[in-house]
Amino acid sequence: MRAPQTVPVKLVSITSLRKSVPGGRVLFTGLDLTLNRGEFIAIMGESGVGKSTLLNVIAGLDTADEGAVAIDGTPLQSLDEDAKTRLRRDAIGFVFQAFHVLPHLTLAQNVALPLMLQHVETAEASGRAAEMLASVGLAGRDSDYPGVLSGGELQRVAIARALVHRPSLILADEPTGNLDPDTAKHILDLFSMRVRDLGAATILVTHSTLAAAVADRTLTLTPHGLVDRHASPFKTD
Repeated sequence: MRAPQTVPVKLVSITSLRKSVPGGRVLFTGLDLTLNRGEFIAIMGESGVGKSTLLNVIAGLDTADEGAVAIDGTPLQSLDEDAKTRLRRDAIGFVFQAFHVLPHLTLAQNVALPLMLQHVETAEASGRAAEMLASVGLAGRDSDYPGVLSGGELQRVAIARALVHRPSLILADEPTGNLDPDTAKHILDLFSMRVRDLGAATILVTHSTLAAAVADRTLTLTPHGLVDRHASPFKTD
């Protein structure tokens, strides 16, 4: 007897999105995207086409000119700023190119920040932060400060912080852009492993074909929306 098929559960739904910048230049229009729970996609495209802007719109940090974004069935346009902040706090993890690790906090304190914002008790937050640091290869480094870490180690801390509160959606903006190729490969493999262990849906924007290769599928952002990577007329570095 055949095992029952798992029906994909939609997490992110984007419909007819249009976004322009001051001066009127349109970054993209007619953009549609459906992202299921646990799915990992990479988005590539020319510089200036709006990859980071798209992530900001999905996160509710920026607004589109037209179209709709819904996360777990909730339209972002129906939420006030406080509700958007709570959504980001509870459901989204961010990984950036520049790490954004706070230098005056220990590694454990940096990783525990999302939990503290959720008012998790200090003992539990510390324990979960230590577990996450261990999962990214930084066991026993809880009390270290960021100033003694390499770029690759800082990105490991950033990954741990993005995942510690078990978000359903991970948004990663050029997470290996500041790393040398060998370190970047190790970080990408680690990042892919950890987000898949968590079961989070993931959107990775990147210029790098090496980074995009860890995703389930790769799309190219063009002025006319998202297209399958293999159908794109653009080339990226």
